Amino acid sequence: MLYESMYFVSALTVVMTAVLICFGTGRNPLSAAYLFAYELLHSWRFLLLFAAMACVLLVNKYELKLEHLMPERPDLTPVFFHLEGQFVHHFQQLFHQNWVTQVSAFFYVIMLQSVLVASIGIYAGQRNKVFLFAACYTVLLNYGIAIPFFLFFPINEVWSYPPANVTFYMLEAFPRFEEVYRPMSGLDNCFPSLHTSISVSMAILAVRSGNRRWAAIACTNAAVIVFTIFYMGIHWLTDMMGGLMLSAFATTLAVYWASRTVNARVNNPVLVHQP
Repeated sequence: MLYESMYFVSALTVVMTAVLICFGTGRNPLSAAYLFAYELLHSWRFLLLFAAMACVLLVNKYELKLEHLMPERPDLTPVFFHLEGQFVHHFQQLFHQNWVTQVSAFFYVIMLQSVLVASIGIYAGQRNKVFLFAACYTVLLNYGIAIPFFLFFPINEVWSYPPANVTFYMLEAFPRFEEVYRPMSGLDNCFPSLHTSISVSMAILAVRSGNRRWAAIACTNAAVIVFTIFYMGIHWLTDMMGGLMLSAFATTLAVYWASRTVNARVNNPVLVHQP
């Protein structure tokens, strides 16, 4: 099996990220890493933004521990089932094949974070400061908005709710998913779907950046991941709709903030550095 441990998942993510950066920039990914580090060291605005993004990701990592400290919360899963019925059950029955499961698992487990990190690397490598900042703002907004929903409005994954009659196909490709991957992703952290919001956000930014090769990859990734969240029996249709709205809001605000941030640097020559 491909996904025996998080060490292998992490190593494969690094490899895919490097491949994606190479494809998106047409250059050695190490040059993108150098330009990213340069920006981090020479722009206090970018350093603060990156630190804020890292803090939000750290909070997300420990979100499950925060849940255990909270009083009992209402389970809103029956509400979503009442709205949707067995939509996910019928959806996944249309496409169930072993190769579809393997491809879906790869995109769900590996490609989400690979495309996210590669996006930042590509914009750094192209010295596209507006979209470098925008990518970081987008991640910050997506997680910053989603975490309170996870904490206060718990929705269980579709497969774990028996009336939905859904099979968790992830276990066919990743048998140890509950043991290896689950500690990073709570069973009741469904709404909004971060897999949807992050993948679609990266696709929107890629299209707006004007990098056609990267836009093609990011859009394909987003489409496959949206398919995957239903096929694997993980998310409700409402989760996906929430993720789409979150991505639209986050990218719109992120590009606006990034433009203002970069323009503020340009208008102050003391703060402008070129490698």
